[in-house]
Amino acid sequence: MAPKARTYLSKVLSIMEEHSLLRRQVDWAAVRSKAFTQAHGARKPADTYGAIGSALQTLGDGHSIFWEPEQARENLGSSAVSLDGLQGRSLKNGIGFVSLPGVQGSQKTYDEYVRQGRDAVAKADRTGSCGWVVDLRSDTGGNMWPMLAVVGPILGDGKVGMFVDADGKKSVWSIKHGAPYEDGKSAGWGEGQPLARSMPPVAVLTGKRTASAGEAVVVAFRGRPDTRFFGERTDGVPTGNKAYRLSDGAMLILTEVKDADRTGRPYDAAIPPDEEIVKDPRPVARNRDEVLEAARSWLLKQNACRQP
Repeated sequence: MAPKARTYLSKVLSIMEEHSLLRRQVDWAAVRSKAFTQAHGARKPADTYGAIGSALQTLGDGHSIFWEPEQARENLGSSAVSLDGLQGRSLKNGIGFVSLPGVQGSQKTYDEYVRQGRDAVAKADRTGSCGWVVDLRSDTGGNMWPMLAVVGPILGDGKVGMFVDADGKKSVWSIKHGAPYEDGKSAGWGEGQPLARSMPPVAVLTGKRTASAGEAVVVAFRGRPDTRFFGERTDGVPTGNKAYRLSDGAMLILTEVKDADRTGRPYDAAIPPDEEIVKDPRPVARNRDEVLEAARSWLLKQNACRQP
């Protein structure tokens, strides 16, 4: 191997060994030996990408990934991201509805997501919602903080979850005046507009596509009073990643923490709902949303939404 390629591969493996969530379960001598054997003859950093990908597979967290320089530019660029799935509306009987898609990109993208999302919540709350449906079935992940900035007023102020690393060290997520904080430090975007009715009952909708940062939002609602979950199990990667930009512009996205809810319960697999509802595959049910119907039915039985 050329010195430049060797140094590059060695640095990436060292980051993995020092910070990976599952680092204590890995034989690092064997991982390094295999990686250097696979990258034998490498002349430049790009020649080691295959070995890095293989090493990430051995971690077994199912969430760590490696972006080549072009992928990194594409995924983190400021190009317009479709936020069509970011919607808010008022349902019958005074129930508010908001759906969150995943979001990944530049700060500009996150700012636009929060602006549109908060407008959607305000629109749904125009008549003073008695309860809320938070639809996370299309939340495929990305960055959890803009998502929490949107649903912060619905979650309510206080501790809502935490990251837990391999040593058991915790980093607390909280909401203050509708805005997200990590260990008391603002994640950005300032205060959210308070709801017309504070601490309403909430029905959270989940599905197989609810993943990563989307699962972090699920976890933030776990343990919240008057909250129930409907739909299908989540994807199964309720863990947090950290990005490391490398010398050639590539990025190592490494899983370093588990998500845990406000009670301290950690999650490391698919999160089941309270009421499992699988979509009816028959054509007659194509336009029927059984999950949303079940959520609405539950909300209407709660004191805040019960009709006189």
